[in-house]
Amino acid sequence: MSGANAINARQGNVNRAVQTVVATLGVIFGIGGVGHGFFEALQGNTPTGGLVIDAIGEANRMWLHGNEPAFTIIPNFLLTGIAAMLLGIAVIIWSVAFLHKKHASIVFLFLFILLFLVGGGIGQVIFFTIGWVMSMRIRKPLHWWKKVLPPGMRKYLSKLWRPFLIASSLFILYTLQIAIFGFVPGVTDPDSISMVMVSTLGVGLLFLILAFIAGCAHDIDRGGVING
Repeated sequence: MSGANAINARQGNVNRAVQTVVATLGVIFGIGGVGHGFFEALQGNTPTGGLVIDAIGEANRMWLHGNEPAFTIIPNFLLTGIAAMLLGIAVIIWSVAFLHKKHASIVFLFLFILLFLVGGGIGQVIFFTIGWVMSMRIRKPLHWWKKVLPPGMRKYLSKLWRPFLIASSLFILYTLQIAIFGFVPGVTDPDSISMVMVSTLGVGLLFLILAFIAGCAHDIDRGGVING
C-alpha cells in the first residue's frame, strides 16, 4: 500500500478536520435549540398566537432585547418547547456520532430544518446553511481546495484549524449568552449590547469559515478522501 493510500485508510475515507468543524457547529446550535425550547416550554400550555414568536416570554426576559425570536408551526408554547428540545438533542447526537455516515449531510440539514420549524431559533439559519454546505465535503475529495491552496499555505493553515475552531466556538457561545442574559462587561445600554452581540456573531462566523478552510488544508496534507 502506498504512503498516501495508507494515510487514507487510517482516515477512514473521511475528512476528519472538516467533520470536526461541522460537528462542533452542530453541537453548539443544537444546544441553542435546546435553550430556545426550554424558554418556550416555560411559557406553558398557551397558544403562540402566530408563526413568529418570542422564545423568551416577558416573565423570563433578562434584558430589553432578550426575546430570542423564533418560528414555529406548532401553535402551542409547551409543545413547541418540547419539540425544540428533542430536536436540539437529536442534532447534537447526529453531529457527534453520525456525520461520517453516507448521506449524513442530508439528515443534518433535515434535522436543522425541523428544528427551525419548531422554535429552534431564526438566527441560526445562516449557520446551519453554511454547516450543511461544509458537511457535504466530509466524504468528498478536496481537489478544488488542493488547487487553490499552495503547499506552503496548506502547511501553515493546517496548524491553525483547531485554534480557529476554538475561537469560533467561543465567540458564538458568547453571543448565545448575550442573547439570553444580555451580559457584556461594562455595557448596560441595550442597543449597545445588541451591537456587541451582532459583532461577536460575525466574528464567530468568520473564524468558522477560516476553521473550515484550514481544516481542508489539514485533511489534504493528511491524505483525506482520495476518491469520493
